[in-house]
Amino acid sequence: MAVRFLSVTRRLHIDFWRLTPSAVNRSVVGLFSTAAEHRSAGDDCHGDDGDDDHSHSVTHVRALEIRARKLEEQVNDLTERYKRALADSDNVRRRTQKFVEDAKLFGIQSFCRDIVEVADLLEKVEERDEVQQLTQYLAHIQGRLQFIFTKHGLEKMSPVGSAYDPYQHEIVCHTPAEGVEPSTIAVVKQDGYMLHGRTIRHALVGIAVKTQEQ
Repeated sequence: MAVRFLSVTRRLHIDFWRLTPSAVNRSVVGLFSTAAEHRSAGDDCHGDDGDDDHSHSVTHVRALEIRARKLEEQVNDLTERYKRALADSDNVRRRTQKFVEDAKLFGIQSFCRDIVEVADLLEKVEERDEVQQLTQYLAHIQGRLQFIFTKHGLEKMSPVGSAYDPYQHEIVCHTPAEGVEPSTIAVVKQDGYMLHGRTIRHALVGIAVKTQEQ
């Protein structure tokens, strides 16, 4: 305190040796008043800094609360969207499953509609009295049937003279090679059929072999 007092007197250029006692008292009081004002000013500045820090903290907390509310709203919105998307996906899955089941049941509907026409023709076979009429009528039915098969991608195999294919043919016998090369298909015991290039029934065939005379 004494050091601060002396420093203040030096800054103010006060010569105590030339002052009267009453002047000295007034100078001391003034100096202490000046020091008190400086100290008060310093205390006031410190108090303002504290208020600023508190205001900044409150503002920061409020900003975080606002951001938290926005994030919560976004989470709720995304949750609702996810639930709706999940429900839509489940509906699509059920509709697709129903479509597949209907396709399995009614996929041959067009084929059945065409094949019943052949059934109608067969019912009228008895109306043909003469053998020639009957033969012509049966040929007509056969041609109509093959037309329906071709329309729906069903094709009858014609393997005579071709090489044996285990994916299309099944060997049931061996026969002398007459008019065909040995090891090729010489006779068809039962026709085979392919649907759009896929074998749905193997043809039962006989393979040509060389005879002793050959």
